[in-house]
Amino acid sequence: MPPQMAQSYARAYQSQAVLSASPGQLVLMLYDGALRFLGHARDALESPEGSPRRIEIISTNLIKAQNILAELQASLNHDVGGDHSANLDRLYEYYIRRLLEANMKKKVEPVIEVESLVRQLRDGWSEMLCAHEVERQQHARGVA
Repeated sequence: MPPQMAQSYARAYQSQAVLSASPGQLVLMLYDGALRFLGHARDALESPEGSPRRIEIISTNLIKAQNILAELQASLNHDVGGDHSANLDRLYEYYIRRLLEANMKKKVEPVIEVESLVRQLRDGWSEMLCAHEVERQQHARGVA
């Protein structure tokens, strides 16, 4: 199969996955995307300084991660979320600020910090989704 055809199938699959995902799964996908871009930026920051396109790769991936975090921040429902959404809002603001610093100074430490913190949020969100799914299935069978 030609690479272009494989890429086309992958894009179609990804598009379908997004269209059929629940809101909770979409948040998980956003966390996964942010972590992917943070990983690319970290790898580029840790590569030799003479590497071609190093600065471009760092900047592009940090901006993509910041955009995802800004989207997560914008999607917070402060009317329903109360203190939880206010805390997440502050966390996302901090993450974005640290990634801006990493991009300006070309430092890997803020990226590693944010990557670790986002991974904790992502893993917690994933656990919550799994628990909710188990609860939903039990309720559907009349167990709970």
